[in-house]
Amino acid sequence: MIFDSFAWIELMKGTQKGEKAKQYLDKRTCYTSIVTLSEIVEWCLKLGKNPNFPISTIVSSSTILFLDKKISLLAGRINFERKKKIKNWGMLDSFILAVAMLYNLQILTGDEHFKDLPNVEML
Repeated sequence: MIFDSFAWIELMKGTQKGEKAKQYLDKRTCYTSIVTLSEIVEWCLKLGKNPNFPISTIVSSSTILFLDKKISLLAGRINFERKKKIKNWGMLDSFILAVAMLYNLQILTGDEHFKDLPNVEML
C-alpha cells in the first residue's frame, strides 16, 4: 500500500482517519512516493512547524519509492487524461497514481480526486 500525503497528514494530526491509516501502517508493508515528502514539507511550513520530525517518521516507517523515466512518462499521460475528468487534478497526484500502478499498489488516501479509481482505499 502506498500512503498519499493525505494519509500521512491525518496520521500526524491524530484524527480518526489517521488512526485508520496507523492500522494499515502497523499491519502492512507500506510505501511512500518521494513526491509525497515535498507535500509534507509544504504542509509543515504552512503551519509554521519544522518538517524534520514528520519527514524522518515517514522515512523510517515506510519504504520511499523514487521516480524514474517510466514513472515520469506515465505520470504525464495520467495527468493529461485525469485533468479532462477531475477538476483541480494535480501533477503530484499523477505521480502518486503512476507509482501505484507500476508497483501494483493500492493508494491510501482521503483525497476526493482519487475516489473513482479501483486501486484506492479511501480513509
